[in-house]
Amino acid sequence: MSETKVRVAVVGVGDFGRNHARIYSRLPDAELVAVVDADPERARKAAADFSTAVQPDIDSLRGRIDAASLAVPTVQHAQIGCRLLEMGIDVLVEKPMAASLAEADRLIEAAERNGRVLQVGHLERFNPAVRAVAAVVQQPLYFEVHRLGVFTPRSLDIDVVYDVMIHDLDILLAFTNSPVVEVRSLGIPVVTDKIDIAHARLEFASGAVASVTASRVSTEKVRKVRFFQAHEYISLDYTRQDAVRIRVRQPGPNPQFDYQQMQTERQEPLEGELRAFLGAVRSRAVPAVDGLAGRRALDLADRVMMGILEHGRSVKLPAFGEPQGNP
Repeated sequence: MSETKVRVAVVGVGDFGRNHARIYSRLPDAELVAVVDADPERARKAAADFSTAVQPDIDSLRGRIDAASLAVPTVQHAQIGCRLLEMGIDVLVEKPMAASLAEADRLIEAAERNGRVLQVGHLERFNPAVRAVAAVVQQPLYFEVHRLGVFTPRSLDIDVVYDVMIHDLDILLAFTNSPVVEVRSLGIPVVTDKIDIAHARLEFASGAVASVTASRVSTEKVRKVRFFQAHEYISLDYTRQDAVRIRVRQPGPNPQFDYQQMQTERQEPLEGELRAFLGAVRSRAVPAVDGLAGRRALDLADRVMMGILEHGRSVKLPAFGEPQGNP
């Protein structure tokens, strides 16, 4: 490792990988050494935009870098991630960390075997609002979660559960620190042949219950979590990066409330994530969102998808593109 900077590369510079390159290029403790992409023109453009070099493949990164962000399609995460780890390179792999739990296990084992840092890109952990709220989470009892977005031609190779809901599944697992004992879910395709809208009801061993909705075909952008714990209600907005805490000061027929706007400092969550990754690379500490955390989120996403598929079979939803009959 460079004495003053961590040498990094970005593998996959599509829409999201470009953001990794953009932030690395301006962080004082990182040196963006190279980008790699299967599309040579896309790689050249990213290299020109962020003042770095293009390498033709991941093998050419050996000895040149200390760490890499992996932002290729999910089906390639395990193959490329394991190869990087075996080359002695620390890896931040985008969510979902792999296409299956077996592939997630391969990544975790490769990191352990080679003594490498493996961080998973659940960037909402680094949202200032989430960090503020995490400090006051005690024993949450009920969650309402909405993550709605307008349609974009991005990440259409995976269902909305793995594309966007998985962020909230990770946050719920972190906030409750409890295993999920029951999952009920449903979802439908709307504009793709994948699930575009999904809803899940989760029950945790702690007794907490969560209602989670995700959509990538909404007419508006909503990213909020609301939850209740003993004598208080907390609402956080991922987009605004703010949170409100409402506590019951005096219960009873004439209750009194204490309203608190929680203190947050705005920061791009991805920047916080990459700073944390660089810190783990330097200190060799276990990252905040390690491979096991990424696996837990993937496992829960799989359970939500299983419920959707079972529900779809039970109600005999038509396949995408299949004639619907008369309205």
